[in-house]
Amino acid sequence: MAKGMALAIGLNSVDPQHYAGWSGPLTACEADANDMADIARASAMPVTTLLTRAATRAAVLTGIAAASQQLKKGDLFFLTYSGHGGQVRDLNDDEPDLEDETWCLFDGQLLDDELYAALGQFLDGVRVLVLSDSCHSGTVIKAAYYRGTLMTRGMTLVSEDPPKFRAMPPDAALATYRKNRQFYDDLQKKVRKDAISQVKASAVLISGCQDNQLSADGIFNGLFTGTLLRVWDDGRFVGDYHRLHDAIVERMPPDQTPNFFRVGPFDNTFEAMKPFTL
Repeated sequence: MAKGMALAIGLNSVDPQHYAGWSGPLTACEADANDMADIARASAMPVTTLLTRAATRAAVLTGIAAASQQLKKGDLFFLTYSGHGGQVRDLNDDEPDLEDETWCLFDGQLLDDELYAALGQFLDGVRVLVLSDSCHSGTVIKAAYYRGTLMTRGMTLVSEDPPKFRAMPPDAALATYRKNRQFYDDLQKKVRKDAISQVKASAVLISGCQDNQLSADGIFNGLFTGTLLRVWDDGRFVGDYHRLHDAIVERMPPDQTPNFFRVGPFDNTFEAMKPFTL
């Protein structure tokens, strides 16, 4: 019988000591993580929840690695992130905009190349579902040199009265990178040196927005997570992962378009299942 494991991450702030004085205050990310943990428990998945100070680079990478050691073919790993999305200078020449997308964890950013490498630890036949309610998250599980299908809808618009977004301000991003340049450059050089192995698991990302868009925070949930919860309707939703994505997109504003992105082998059986089920 298939089993599942979940890791739910939510950060309402980051450590200003690493981020050059910027603490990145947000409102609803911890609530997002707790709500995603509830979905996991309802599907009989044991879940680890990492909130703000506990959501360090080491804790996240260790949590992913632990799941990869326990899950076998047909099992499900459910990984969710709510927090700031960041960008650092791309050294691998795999980004058209010359920026690597990141998750802003409490003590440092996790690069998209690192996340892809972490997913590469899972065995063939494992199913991986990633939800990322963060800015610049459209392809945050991709690898250096990976050329996947980017399913993009809509266009980016600028609101006259913008909400609070889950993105590092450009000045904070630049200051953080300059303060920790050797750290981030070494991470990318290591990824390039290790020549990341292809992901063997079938991984699906449903993101809060496209790589060139921003994800809005909220009072009770992020805009993407809150919309997902309304569509999911405590499990009364009928449909597969594609229908879930479509239904969320239909309810989102045109300047925040959730993406559907995959890495690893295509698994139609996985994608045709009712979401979050084993």
